[in-house]
Amino acid sequence: MTVVSPLSQHNPVPPRDAALRDAAVRLEAAFLAEMLGAAGLGRGSDSFGGGAGEDQFSSFLLQEQSLAMARAGGIGLAEALFHALKEQDNDR
Repeated sequence: MTVVSPLSQHNPVPPRDAALRDAAVRLEAAFLAEMLGAAGLGRGSDSFGGGAGEDQFSSFLLQEQSLAMARAGGIGLAEALFHALKEQDNDR
């Protein structure tokens, strides 16, 4: 039986590329959080009793949901940003 190792061991991602991709994903997440907030997703719905606490912490939930969406592929903005940042970084 032949054991096949994951590709990540054969082609490690350079640290600079990982940092650029992380920055691109976080920027897409911030964009998604703003768009979802404008659509009313972050507004309290009195589902947990309402109040000032729910209003304040709902923004954290919205940010984490947006980050999860961006990490899962999002709307493709992070990928486009990553390639643009990488191209700009290679021009130096």
